[in-house]
Amino acid sequence: MTNRQIIKRYHAVPTIEGAGVKLFRIFSQPDVKEVDPFLLLDFFDSDNPEDFRKGFPWHPHRGIETITYLLKGEIEHQDSLGNRGVIKPGGCQWMTAGRSIIHQEMPAEKNRILGTQLWLNLPREHKMTEPAYRDITAEDVEVLEKDDYTARIIAGTFEGITGPVKGTYVSPYYFDISIHPGGQFSAYIPAEETVFLFLLEGGLEIPGGKSARVPEDRGLLLSYADDLVIQSESGTRILLIAGKPLREPVAWGGPIVMNTQDELRTAFRQIREGTFIEQSN
Repeated sequence: MTNRQIIKRYHAVPTIEGAGVKLFRIFSQPDVKEVDPFLLLDFFDSDNPEDFRKGFPWHPHRGIETITYLLKGEIEHQDSLGNRGVIKPGGCQWMTAGRSIIHQEMPAEKNRILGTQLWLNLPREHKMTEPAYRDITAEDVEVLEKDDYTARIIAGTFEGITGPVKGTYVSPYYFDISIHPGGQFSAYIPAEETVFLFLLEGGLEIPGGKSARVPEDRGLLLSYADDLVIQSESGTRILLIAGKPLREPVAWGGPIVMNTQDELRTAFRQIREGTFIEQSN
């Protein structure tokens, strides 16, 4: 069997989004072919409320799923479906924008905010699916405790545990893994699936390959292979995301991701005309 190896490293690029939120971008538009079916990964970590208090006021989405995973702080969510909730530490908001949704995400003024937002592409045949919202609390997520590591399973199945997020269109894996000092984590993920590691803390080693450590390395794209083995001498915490590539055309304009430019133009015309929600029903 062949173990997956690191084939590309991604750094955290300071970025401002929303109404002035300071965050770090790990991958985005230029990387879509290599991280397919994922589109964007942002990381936010600040103990200064000025960096995040203005939040992400009402804005539209179409053609994607957005996954906000919070480790510290609180974020209030509202959307055009009438959903309203607060993401708390260990919780996750999994939103399927589908044919159209308008929402806002507003961080509370806590001492620190720490988390990520991932965009997952929707397949062509499901771009205009019914929008949906999943509010996943820390209590909803099963925790697997092993001698070498602790794993929180948010989506996908591992060691007989299936995450609370089910019925998605890409069926990704999303694990929060803490490898204890001197420990090892291994998993079988089908060789055709894209595997990406986001480093939250510490460092890791890939047997027969290379090592990585924060803050120099934040994101790691792994090769396509049969096995995944990760070791850590000093301990590490990582988010593991994986999914089968869609290999479809990507037409991307701001918060809208479709397959063609015509579909993008239609979406933005509806936004201008105020028919973005009504026309898609």
